[in-house]
Amino acid sequence: MILISEALKIIKRESFALPTETVELENAVGRILAEEVRADMDLPPFDRSQMDGFAVKTNDTQNVPVKLKIIGESVAGKGFDGEIKTGEAVRIMTGARVPKGADSVQKVELTNEDNGFIEILEPTKLQQNINLHASEIEKGALIFEKGEIITEQMIAATASFGYAKIQVFQKPKVAILSTGSEIVNIDETPDKDQIRNSNSIMLKAFAEKLKLDAEVLPLVHDDFETLKTTIAEAVGFESKVQSPKSKVDVPKSKIQNLKSKILILTGGVSVGDYDFTKPALRELGAKIFFEKVSLKPGKPTVFAKLNDVLIFGLPGNPVSVAVTFALFTRTAILQMQSAKTSELKKGCAVCADKLKGAKERDCYLPVSLSTDENGQLIIESLRFSGSSNFIAFSRADALVFIPQGKNLEKGGVAEILYL
Repeated sequence: MILISEALKIIKRESFALPTETVELENAVGRILAEEVRADMDLPPFDRSQMDGFAVKTNDTQNVPVKLKIIGESVAGKGFDGEIKTGEAVRIMTGARVPKGADSVQKVELTNEDNGFIEILEPTKLQQNINLHASEIEKGALIFEKGEIITEQMIAATASFGYAKIQVFQKPKVAILSTGSEIVNIDETPDKDQIRNSNSIMLKAFAEKLKLDAEVLPLVHDDFETLKTTIAEAVGFESKVQSPKSKVDVPKSKIQNLKSKILILTGGVSVGDYDFTKPALRELGAKIFFEKVSLKPGKPTVFAKLNDVLIFGLPGNPVSVAVTFALFTRTAILQMQSAKTSELKKGCAVCADKLKGAKERDCYLPVSLSTDENGQLIIESLRFSGSSNFIAFSRADALVFIPQGKNLEKGGVAEILYL
């Protein structure tokens, strides 16, 4: 059994980097930048008015009220090209270029217009209501770094500097395979001793949130040969070529671009008589890097590689699946895309109740978050009763970390990972 930190080191080491591709900016949210985004112009590109009002010389407004002659107009997209002289003013709109000679803008509410003249009712200060040229950003400045995940908030800034298309890292395709004789498809009615397959659709949702293409493979019941053949197909062994340690012929995978693929299996990773995942991987020649992690929930997590495909064998219980995906599989997915940060965002919050840990393992328990009247971020227990309690997990906002052999006391500050 290895520590969570060691498991993450191994995953990062074995997660090979993918090449780049170019996508339309409108399709780039959730992708990872493979180039820097830099300003191709100053912003603002000129002195810009913050108000509807009148562009004036500050010295002309110090003894108010004062009347100034209106000599023109500056609007967004069509500025005034002349120069303001003493005793003159130009009508100006928000976002418009400030005319040459003007050094402040008085808002329209503090003026009275009369027959070609504007009366200024209050004095202005130098550069009042003006965004100065290049005050936001200078041409050539770095806006976003290579390796950043593109968010919705980044799109406007990127578009403003002419990036109609953007270089990103290719995303790994994901195949999802749930195992176990006790599970049936979600559109079926379970018989006695059966449950519906909630893991596959949950994992598909997690993958698609990361903008991945995810394929759910047909369920495999507890049959060693069927599982082995399905894994072999998923990792791309050619048709009529025997797997390294088996006499079973395996068909060619239906999934293309196999080197950019991750296979996620759920169930069958423990040590019971019907837990066939690890024996199947070994017989196919997979290299298993770890198979137990000092983690609750999620101890029997497997990480392996076969035919240049990363394989995650996750526990069968839904919450264990969710937690191990968030900690481990998600990390590999982002690492393969050369993300600057591949782990979940950390934070701190205050415990509303006592939270019990485990004697022999670190815990990452699902919790909800709220804010109290003092502005503190509060951890609310979900009355989590175990790794099969997916009802409680459905309300989770974060995972709270409880070190091995410790409890978190009410009022104490704890580390959280945002989901």
